[in-house]
Parts: sequence; structure tokens; C-alpha cells
Amino acid sequence: MVKRIKYGMSISSQNLFGRFPAIQPAVAGSYGEAPHSRRFSPALRLGAVHLQVSHLERSSAWYRQVLGLAELAREGDTVHLGASGASEPLVVLEYRAGTTPIRPGSRLGLYHFAILLPDRPALGRFVEHLANLGARAGAADHLVSEALYLQDPDGLGIEVYCDRPRADWQQQGRELQMATDPLDFAAVVASAQGAPWTGMPVGTVMGHLHLHVGDLARASDFYSEALGFDRMVWRYPGALFLGAGGYHHHLGVNTWAPGAPSPGEHDAKLLEWTIVTPDTAEAIATAASAGFRVHDDLVLDPWGTPVRVSAR
Repeated sequence: MVKRIKYGMSISSQNLFGRFPAIQPAVAGSYGEAPHSRRFSPALRLGAVHLQVSHLERSSAWYRQVLGLAELAREGDTVHLGASGASEPLVVLEYRAGTTPIRPGSRLGLYHFAILLPDRPALGRFVEHLANLGARAGAADHLVSEALYLQDPDGLGIEVYCDRPRADWQQQGRELQMATDPLDFAAVVASAQGAPWTGMPVGTVMGHLHLHVGDLARASDFYSEALGFDRMVWRYPGALFLGAGGYHHHLGVNTWAPGAPSPGEHDAKLLEWTIVTPDTAEAIATAASAGFRVHDDLVLDPWGTPVRVSAR
């Protein structure tokens, strides 16, 4: 009897006969597949995502009201949004004339960006906030994390999530275990103990990016072998999850938009996302030597999605 569908396989009676390695608590340093060339520093973190939107005021209002972000700065047609009082933005919105919304899954590039809350009570407060607004959201329990999913007014995907303690993560062989199970809304809300949502709390960061790509092997060549991410989960149909420093994933890539083109000039889209790491020069040099397009600290993946690799 199958108990739960995992990323890439299911737990069944086949495990009893040793077909698959046993599932066990994840031990730091014993899971994930490192690239053959260079490897990102464990100090890696993600910076802001930069989005092209069709209506600046509408999008800015939505990100403030629904996500609880604060406006940190405004420069012409660009708005910087982050947790209240933060020195760095999480999201940068840029209006460009002629931009139109997209249908989710109709373009390569952004599937969603994921904002990581500091703890489960914060996610519980956010659930109650969405309910009070009447906002629609998807939800999932990924074993390593609990998540909600939304779309902004231009059809761009967003995840808001919290991590489970690393002591609760599991591995099977060298592969970290993740799943897409129903979220226990009652338990998540109960963890908030009735406290109200007052906006994105201190300690909120950009947790990961998830991209539509054209080919997983080519994506692995770029994001793992050229840039330096470890492969963390690789047996989920049509997807690959990569991270640094033992994190479950700083990046997900999938082929769930077959035949989709890269975004056009006037599509709402991800303009760039940011990797902050002390080994910036090495990552850029390795990507350039592998034949990928590099412009200063901006590196383009095989489908034209730009990632800025920065030391700050």
C-alpha cells in the first residue's frame, strides 16, 4: 500500500525488500549531489527579485495590501518593497510602457518566487490575513516546509512559506525528501495563537526561486555545473531542486510549460533575480568559461532568464 507520494518516488512495500535506500533523518553533509567543478559557498543567500509589471500603482498596492510588504523607496517608474524597516528590498517592481499581464504557465522564466517567513506562527497569521481579505491561495506541505501560493495582478507566481526545523528533514540515499501533501491549515493557524497579521515581519527573506525551463539536463549544466548549486532533489517528474549549504532548495526548475516561449519584451516577467555569495568572481568565471552569456555580474541561463551574482 502506498503511504505518500514523494518527490520522485513513492514509499511502498518495495522498500521492505531493499529496492530503494531506507528513509532516515537528514544528516548535514550526507545528502545532495555536488557539482563536479566548483561549489557555491554555504554562505549563499538570495537577494531581491526584479519584476516588470503592467500597472505600477495597482501592483504596488496589491503587494502592500495582500503580502504586507512596505514601500522602502521609489525612483520614477520603480518601487522597492520589503519588510517594514528593512534595509534591503525583497521585490522591485518596474513599470515599462506596453507591458501586458501573462497567463500562468504560458512563458518560460518565472514559475514563482518564494518569500520565507521566520517561523510557523508568522505563516499562521498570514493565513488568517488572507482569509480576512477573501484572497484565494493554493497550499502545500512539502515536508521540509509549509507553503501558500498566490498570483499577482499580472499573473506572476508567488510562494509564501516557512521552513520546518532541519532536524525534521529526511533523506533517502543522498536525495533529500520532499513532497506535495495537503497543508494542515488548522495546525498552522493555531500556531499563531490568535495574534494579528501586521505585515511581513522582521527576519523575512527571499527563500528561493522556481523557474520554468526548456530542459532539465541543460538547466543542471548551467545552475549546478557552471554556477555551483548542489542537486538536492532530482527524481520528481519534470523538476529539479538545487541549493547551497545544505538548504533544501534555493532554486527549483521544471519543464511543466512544454513548448512555452521565453517572455517577450512586453510581457509581465522576471527581469532578474539575485544570488548573494562571497564567491561571486569564481561563479561568473566558471559560467563564462562554459560558454554561457555573461554581462558584468549578470549571467543568463540558456532560456534568457538573468541572474545577478553579487557579493552584497
